[in-house]
Amino acid sequence: MDDRLESIIRSAARSAGKRYEEAKRAYRDGRDSAPVNSLPRDAEGRAKLVCRRHAERRAVAVDGKGRPACFDPDHPDCQGCVEDIREGMVETW
Repeated sequence: MDDRLESIIRSAARSAGKRYEEAKRAYRDGRDSAPVNSLPRDAEGRAKLVCRRHAERRAVAVDGKGRPACFDPDHPDCQGCVEDIREGMVETW
């Protein structure tokens, strides 16, 4: 009886571990891609963002890493914009 109980517990723990890893992977994959893909788009497929640097509405292409075409890696407002896009909290129109 002890062997059977131990086997059931091990099986349940293995199953829970697999489900946890699958959920963790799905969350990571969804979090990485969803914000960039869920941005509102214009008729040409460009993302409709409000530029933090120039405080204006822009329609720009966004690459797979969440960087708009107008991105300047040396400017703090642009760095903040990319962080906002990745977190899904960027201002849009």
